[in-house]
Amino acid sequence: MENKVQLTINGQIVEVQPGKSILEAAEKLRIHIPTLCYHKDLCVKGNCRVCVVESKHNKRLVAACATPAEQGMAIVTNSLKVRNARRHIIQLLLAEHNADCTKCYKNGQCELQRIAADLKILNQDFSELNQWKKYTVDYYSPSIIKNDSKCIRCQRCVRTCAELQGVNALTVAHKGEKMKISTFLAKPMSEVVCTNCGQCVNHCPTGALVERNYIEEVWAALADPTKHVIVQTAPAVRVGLGEEFGLEPGTRVTGKMVTALRQLGFDTVLDTDFTADLTILEEGTELLGRLKSSVAGDNADVKLPVISSCSPGWIKYIEHLFPNRLSHLSSCKSPQQMFGALAKTYYAASRKIDPKSIVSVSIMPCTAKKYEAGRPEMCSSGYRDVDYVLTTRELAIMIKQAGLDFGVLSESAYDKLMGQSTGAAAIFGATGGVMEAALRTVYEVVTGREVPFEALNITPVRGMEGIREAAIEVKNPLPEWQFLDGVTLRCAVAHGLVNARKLMELPAERFNQYHFIEIMACPGGCLGGGGQPIPTSPEIRNRRMEAIYAEDMGMPLRKSHDNPEVQLLYANYLGSPNSKKAHELLHTHYTLRERF
Repeated sequence: MENKVQLTINGQIVEVQPGKSILEAAEKLRIHIPTLCYHKDLCVKGNCRVCVVESKHNKRLVAACATPAEQGMAIVTNSLKVRNARRHIIQLLLAEHNADCTKCYKNGQCELQRIAADLKILNQDFSELNQWKKYTVDYYSPSIIKNDSKCIRCQRCVRTCAELQGVNALTVAHKGEKMKISTFLAKPMSEVVCTNCGQCVNHCPTGALVERNYIEEVWAALADPTKHVIVQTAPAVRVGLGEEFGLEPGTRVTGKMVTALRQLGFDTVLDTDFTADLTILEEGTELLGRLKSSVAGDNADVKLPVISSCSPGWIKYIEHLFPNRLSHLSSCKSPQQMFGALAKTYYAASRKIDPKSIVSVSIMPCTAKKYEAGRPEMCSSGYRDVDYVLTTRELAIMIKQAGLDFGVLSESAYDKLMGQSTGAAAIFGATGGVMEAALRTVYEVVTGREVPFEALNITPVRGMEGIREAAIEVKNPLPEWQFLDGVTLRCAVAHGLVNARKLMELPAERFNQYHFIEIMACPGGCLGGGGQPIPTSPEIRNRRMEAIYAEDMGMPLRKSHDNPEVQLLYANYLGSPNSKKAHELLHTHYTLRERF
């Protein structure tokens, strides 16, 4: 057993594992040390120096986040020397910072603002340089606003883009006083390899990177009596929204959320989970069609594996960086876009509403969904299929603006026709969820039996490992699927684009051994999306994941093909999965993009 390291912090003895930092040792004693550049998701940088502490064995102050705890250390976190150093560091940052906090989107949730408030910095000892800086604001992206006047150059966004996502859309440019966070050739974020995933937004401590919000546009639509405003809610929103109102991470608030949306004035409250179930029928049928062509020898040129297409950040990533793999993508739209297309066709016709008057709003855990909704191909209804996308955070803002006490709201159910869903749809919000939902349906379609896992829980595809694999052997299939008898379906799941890259860079013989691959752009899947409540940490993502699986277990139906409203859609409108009409409304194509 490894010997622990013993040290004292403010006179208190604490033991930690070797390699743990002073910051982690202090956390164990519940002693708060402020940080800005540090984040649990990222490598240690130690460049902001806000976390400096005094060590009795060192003449200089040391960064608590970057200094390993050592045997016999005597640390002081609140001496006069430490407090003065922190105060001066924050004052220097504020001297170059656009501190018009009341007009900042991150007002009340800014880490710099919080530290300045804790330190009670009432006077500025340094010259105000902000007014002399030639700052720029990039408004061109439909998903993310980059405001250099709010940047403190902590580089969390740069490390996020490189370490978590492997995209490197953001980098450090220049040195000294001219140092800034920039893009390739200082181009707008809309013109570079940025995937719009929003992880940089989630990890930015200030308002330098925020989502492009459409709150006022939605309020305007709700106030217009000529408009019928439909809202859809993604599976991960219901396990994240409560955090914005002080509830514990992972609290399920589905019923309260539906009630809140009605009280905000939405005419119809429906569920993206409905089209998540629909996606499984469409994508599962596509997978089986490709298997038949490949395994049965009908068409050896058909591409396997099939790769899921639900994550718009992942789609833009592969379009930029791995265009040679585009033919492997499922042609299915994401559940959001399937819903948007049906809202202005099937739903409008069923409810006898003029589709011109429908405003389609989606509540998503994802900033990339804003970009996806604006893609030119997403108008198969004859109109823009989804008009506005709000993040989980934006919905929380609207609820607060309306003066609703979220905690005391009663619970209510979604409206009918496109509001019913199964547990298979709920788990779309967690990494591995699309794979698990698909296997529950595909295996039963092929064999007539449920998947051979206890309570339908396909545990090999669950968890937070970067890449996971699963294999299911097909035994005694139904007569029409005899060609699959004895075939082992091999699947892979990856979350976070840095892990997606690992799969995409596999040599052909390794890559082609799979039949189905699920990739989600964000760590943990949608539950860790760029539009979810801040902070998001590994512990919080795990709590949200547990809640999503609990939501699944509590559903009366847990297989997508059992959804009666989806069955009704096919019977009355689409005909069958992958039909001509289904392809017109629910499927799409992809775009080869430049790699810079």
